Amino acid sequence: MNKYLEISPEVKKALDENKPVVALESTIISHGMPYPQNVETALRVEETVRKNGAVPATIAIIGGRLKAGLSKNEIEYLGKKGTKVIKASRRDLPVLIAKGEDGATTVATTMIISAMAGIKVFATGGIGGVHRGAEVTMDISADLEELAMTPVMVICAGAKSILDLGLTLEYLETKGVPVIGYQTHELPAFYTRKSGFSVDYRLDSPKELADAFSAKMNMGLRGGMLVTNPIPEEYSMDAGVINEAIDRAVEESRKLGIHGKETTPFLLAKIKDITGGDSLSSNIQLVLNNAALAAKTAAELAKA
Repeated sequence: MNKYLEISPEVKKALDENKPVVALESTIISHGMPYPQNVETALRVEETVRKNGAVPATIAIIGGRLKAGLSKNEIEYLGKKGTKVIKASRRDLPVLIAKGEDGATTVATTMIISAMAGIKVFATGGIGGVHRGAEVTMDISADLEELAMTPVMVICAGAKSILDLGLTLEYLETKGVPVIGYQTHELPAFYTRKSGFSVDYRLDSPKELADAFSAKMNMGLRGGMLVTNPIPEEYSMDAGVINEAIDRAVEESRKLGIHGKETTPFLLAKIKDITGGDSLSSNIQLVLNNAALAAKTAAELAKA
């Protein structure tokens, strides 16, 4: 056991008994929305995992400890502290641990800690990727490298639509990461169900997802698997409206010189303002949808 890792009693018991467990990130708590909505949403996501047959394991760094499974008090703590919590990717872990600080985990760090704990399935909103203009800025999310290295299935609503989706898919292909469409041949674009880009394969049930991931693991192939699950139809936003909002937000971020890990929180907040909060409502619904699918898939994986 990694000496820096703490697994909650509930999560440890489930893992020891080969019960299904689903990892959840904590950046959505600290940087995704204001308090108390962030805490309410995090608890709703955990409850959705439970209702669909799995144990939730929200991941974070608290007091320099890698935590797999948070208590309600710890979720409340992160929610109240908000953006004062460091948004932690792989590069941040050694210093946060050494200094005993807190960190909210991105997709990359949630994958790392999940793999340390033995959790195989992780539900999130959308992954990071290749940012627009990356041919100049070289702004490429560490999430993509983690998917290439770390053996965790990530279930999301596609890459965030603020990104260059075509280049993101090309990067994943180069790294050998399978991109699966759940009941779709087309990559979802986070707020909307369609992007105009094709995924590698379509699979239509949690069992098919679990079987594919089991085969990957049994062959000893390194890296994870990306499952893209479209936002439910009733919560999908009009592509024209959301794309116009994204273009405006991206242009403003360029003018202000926003870059690096501050880019995504800035863009998502700006898009929320431009859409009058509609994008945040859609974001919450797609996370709940992904949590349900992740729980069902984890249950199938536990049978394998």
